[in-house]
Amino acid sequence: MMESGNPVFYVPLFTNEYYEQFFIGLVNLTNCNESLDKLQCLREVSYDEFNAIVNGTTKINGVPFTTAWNPTIDGDFIQRYTSLQLTEGQFVHVPILDGANSDEGTAFSPIGINDTEDFLNSILTSAPEFGVPTSLANEFLTAYPNDPAVEVVESMGNSEDGPPFGEQFRRSASYWGDYFMIANRRLACQTWASAGLSTFCYRFNAIPAGIPFEIGVTHFQEVSFVFYNIMGVGYIPAAEPPFTGKGENYIRLSQFMDSNWISFVYDLNPNSWRYIPGNWIGQESFWPSYDFNNPQIIVFDANVSSYTESDTFRSEGIQLFIDNNLGIYHR
Repeated sequence: MMESGNPVFYVPLFTNEYYEQFFIGLVNLTNCNESLDKLQCLREVSYDEFNAIVNGTTKINGVPFTTAWNPTIDGDFIQRYTSLQLTEGQFVHVPILDGANSDEGTAFSPIGINDTEDFLNSILTSAPEFGVPTSLANEFLTAYPNDPAVEVVESMGNSEDGPPFGEQFRRSASYWGDYFMIANRRLACQTWASAGLSTFCYRFNAIPAGIPFEIGVTHFQEVSFVFYNIMGVGYIPAAEPPFTGKGENYIRLSQFMDSNWISFVYDLNPNSWRYIPGNWIGQESFWPSYDFNNPQIIVFDANVSSYTESDTFRSEGIQLFIDNNLGIYHR
């Protein structure tokens, strides 16, 4: 099962050598460079000192210092760029359940996107280590037009965001959601299905309590539904419990999703629980296995019964990401 990511990572993949420079920089900045056990020395650095270093402006070889140790091409667990591995069939051939939320990009888009120039600048920096060519950025401008009718946060209708988000925030969020999550979710579904494997893909489309309408069905919001966490355990005080004041339809959606997930874990088919006599079925669609030539996904919704749709939305922009995962995005 894959949520919050796919085999093709959000950002560029690097080798161990790339991250070694930051490790050396860190031990130098903490005076652990002379220690025989540098890792233990780092563990003993005070919080205040360590926090000041990782939140500072130090650069290593001209690159901003980072402690984000992302997945690394090590020739073993990750043998090479994962988009290449998928193309070559070098992945674990087992059934998958994979999905993303409708408005993922509201969690990842920069704010203050007021016009096309702001949006273009955000695209040009979407591969920060290498840069996006202007020609490709212009293709993205066409693929992601300034048109609320095709942008994320559908619940806002034709309205545009005001400060601090910016009048073209929804346009930008469409791009960034596909960049980080949705394009690579589609690629994974296409790849597994093309290999003849059972593949179940979804779009989550319910806004929990406490989420501003400008943010919509953003990243992470499906988690409480998958775990049937109707009491909102773990949310207070950081966030409002997601089912607060939402009514029976939200509880039934969680019950439906949780049953699908458990069924998939048990026998690799999210629908099998519905064949058991006496189980609640309701009006929700059965979850179709993904077909490369006729891609169908299930949409988990609380305002209407969950339904299926063609996985063809924003096809031009999403295909641009898929086609450039290796050459431009280095992943």
